[in-house]
Amino acid sequence: MVDVGSKPVTARAAEAECRLHVGARLLRLLRDARLPKGDALTVAQVAGALAAKRTAELIPLCHPLPLDCARVRVELPAGAGGALRVACEVRVTARTGAEMEALTGAAVAALALYDMCKSVDRDMRITDLRVVRKSGGRSGEWPPPAAPAPPAAAATPAESDPGPEIYAPTNFPHL
Repeated sequence: MVDVGSKPVTARAAEAECRLHVGARLLRLLRDARLPKGDALTVAQVAGALAAKRTAELIPLCHPLPLDCARVRVELPAGAGGALRVACEVRVTARTGAEMEALTGAAVAALALYDMCKSVDRDMRITDLRVVRKSGGRSGEWPPPAAPAPPAAAATPAESDPGPEIYAPTNFPHL
């Protein structure tokens, strides 16, 4: 393991995401919570949070971190088919970053979804696992904050997009 003993303890955060490409039938079943194995979206959230907390047990030479927060979100696509966005955000006060915890959380959440949905859709694909942002430590914010965009013209009602449908379970405490 890399010696991080001389690094300062700072607040750090990271978010990672991946995509789970699914068919229209599976997406309908997910929206209606009618999968044969049960509530896959809640199981994915729990699996991702547990995986983020146990990253050091899975990745050799990864420092164990006392996470302050591990939150997994699953966003369903607006249309009849497409790709779910599986994201994991973690926060910690430590000497080293939490990118690996965020990546592991997102990946395992997607794997849990895959496992619970494979009887319905054998053509699912998990793609595009990546860190989307991180903060804290010597390198600061990544990606760097962008300059503010100029104000856009008001969209007409026909142009407005409702955006992705974000699954938020009930009776599930966020850590």
